[in-house]
Amino acid sequence: MSPLNVTAPRGWRAVLATTLCALATLASLHALTNLLGTVPWRGAVTAMVLVVAASVVAVRAVTRAVWVPSVVGLVVAFVAVVLRYGQPPGRLQLVPDLSSWERTTALWSEGLHVVQVAVVPVDVVRPLELLLAVGALLVFLAADLLAVGLGMPALAGVAFASMWTPTIVLGFPARGSALFWTGLLYLLLLALSVAPRGTRDDDARRASLAGLSAACVLVVALVAGPALAGLPGWSSWGLPRFGSGGGGPVDLTSDLDVRESLGGRTDRAVLRYQVRSPDEVAQDQADEQDDSAAPTPTATASAARPVNANSVGPLRAFTLLSFDGRSWHADSASDSTVPVRDLEGLLTPDPDLLGTAPDAARGTLAIVDAEVGALEDRQLPIPTFPRTLAIEGDWTYDVPRDQVDGAEKTFEGMQFSMVVEIPSLTADDLENATVGDPGDPRALEVPASSHADDIRALANQVADEADAGTPYERALALQTYLRSAANFTYDTRVAPARTDDPVWDFLESRQGYCVQFATAMTVMARSLGLPARVAVGFLPGAADGDSYVITGQQSHAWPEIYFEGFGWTRFEPTPAVQTGAPPPWSDPFANAGGGTFPSDEAIPTAGPQTGSTAPATGGQGTVTTTERSTWIPVAITVAVVLLLAALVVTVLARRRARVLADLTPEQAWARLRRGLARLGVRWTAATTPRAAVPVVVRQVERAGGGALDDASVEALRSLARAVEQERYARQPVAPEPGATVRWADQVVAGARGAGVARTSRLTQAVRAVRARVSRTGQTARC
Repeated sequence: MSPLNVTAPRGWRAVLATTLCALATLASLHALTNLLGTVPWRGAVTAMVLVVAASVVAVRAVTRAVWVPSVVGLVVAFVAVVLRYGQPPGRLQLVPDLSSWERTTALWSEGLHVVQVAVVPVDVVRPLELLLAVGALLVFLAADLLAVGLGMPALAGVAFASMWTPTIVLGFPARGSALFWTGLLYLLLLALSVAPRGTRDDDARRASLAGLSAACVLVVALVAGPALAGLPGWSSWGLPRFGSGGGGPVDLTSDLDVRESLGGRTDRAVLRYQVRSPDEVAQDQADEQDDSAAPTPTATASAARPVNANSVGPLRAFTLLSFDGRSWHADSASDSTVPVRDLEGLLTPDPDLLGTAPDAARGTLAIVDAEVGALEDRQLPIPTFPRTLAIEGDWTYDVPRDQVDGAEKTFEGMQFSMVVEIPSLTADDLENATVGDPGDPRALEVPASSHADDIRALANQVADEADAGTPYERALALQTYLRSAANFTYDTRVAPARTDDPVWDFLESRQGYCVQFATAMTVMARSLGLPARVAVGFLPGAADGDSYVITGQQSHAWPEIYFEGFGWTRFEPTPAVQTGAPPPWSDPFANAGGGTFPSDEAIPTAGPQTGSTAPATGGQGTVTTTERSTWIPVAITVAVVLLLAALVVTVLARRRARVLADLTPEQAWARLRRGLARLGVRWTAATTPRAAVPVVVRQVERAGGGALDDASVEALRSLARAVEQERYARQPVAPEPGATVRWADQVVAGARGAGVARTSRLTQAVRAVRARVSRTGQTARC
């Protein structure tokens, strides 16, 4: 008997099998736990799965059609999903309509977008919950159809295993409890499908035996487990884990959606670097030449300004000028690009300084030695100040955009070094600066919307209330207005859209994260005639010994405004709770060394990458991860699981065949009665086996319209004689092995061949009531 072709469960077995499918689906959802945040989401998904399971059970109770329960379950699932996720805001809707479908599809599209750009672990926002609910419902319906409808429970494991796909692809460890409970329920489903249908005494005996066996296995595992684990070499072996990796490469997205909420961010290190002054480097080199000499600071080193990550500032990867009113989009490379290897001096958009040597007379020099971690991007994070760059590979410097682009992506272990020329820029220097011309009209473009004039009016009001007359004062007024805790709150959740202008929605809701703050200041500055753009990169990171470490959680966005004679100048409107102090030139409390060390902040990072997938969260541009080296252990694990499942199914199937071959006549007679009862053919327990033969023949002819074939009649008589022998003979003659079950199955097959169709118990009850009413009427007329 093939393990994939067993008798489909019916009656209470079908109800139990469907229940096991629903529970296994919910258990397999637990495999996604490590990918998801702590926001509650299981309640709604669990409720929908159970509702659909109940509808499938109810339909299967009134029909024996294979596909009808699954089709009805699919319809119920569709209605449940549309009712929950397609409801209009703030209003209960009990009957779905076309608008409900449109809202659901829009939420579905948003969920797919979230999956492409999200980072694990992420909080389950509503679009992601929709995807999880639909996935769970489809898995349940597929498993139920295979296990109950088609009688192929072994293949139902494929549906359950699909829940591990995100975990395997992303390389994150799944919960062991998910594998345990799903596997346990799967094995119970297999056992139910192949368990012989004997008498109640046999069922009780087998249940007791199974319980005793399980208890013995548990005791052996508890007793022998610690002893085996202590043996030499035992602990060095183990089964491959699903998704044993820690995550894949991180990159930054160049498309930022202002309406998207921010989900989780990876804590993987993307960059590690050291910041030292030239005198410190020279002292270290001298110490290496004479290890016995005690380090003594030179006069120059003693007088030099101290340098650290805060003085170097954030590392910028790229800048954005194109804004369509909702999203920022990557700019194409300019015509003014120079190979980095051809420039021995400074990389800077200032034509007078481009290619020149760093000069301490113009500012403080800092030497930065960096090593790439999990970052995999074509843009290299570099300081916003003029800097040199020493790096291997094919890299070009885009002068107008002030960014370094590579022919290949960065990779873990890549090293580069820079000499940064930190200008001693102060508020006094910018006080009388005039508006500059960056040479790109997009720096002043304000997207048309129904609230563009309102944004301009608000920007003018902020500038007027601050009595800001110069361009610098107007920019500083905008930064102060947005950074004020009395005006705005940092929040990774973006309020729902209320208008066609997401910037105005942010200014009205007064909550958001760095993308909203940077975009609002940029648009407001442009409304005041100040050229502005958005920069994307990383905050300085956290100190780790004598180095600094930047993780994906320090990704950030900020605005830059162009001043004549000073170029693009960074401002920081995002509240200090996330960014620390603003730049020294826009911080009235900053000293010459520049303010407080910035704290963690994150922006949506990671746009969609070829071959990369990540679980979803709520934000455009969260960090995306990929895993490149986990397929071998995953393949081994899948092969082991499939092999064990096939072995279990084969053993159970063979055992079932042996049990069926050993059925006694009495057990085979009970099997026959159950099989014919499903077809509506019954007789009372008071009827002897010999008297039951003509009863069965007559009922088959009446129910099917055709006579029972000769082979089936002979099989029925043979089984009846065997039962009589077992019941009444002093020394009964045992039939040959397997004969009794063969006779019983032959009779059931013959009844079906005569045209007797399967009927549900409800239908049979209705027919019985009708017959009783008919007999009562005939008696009354008599």
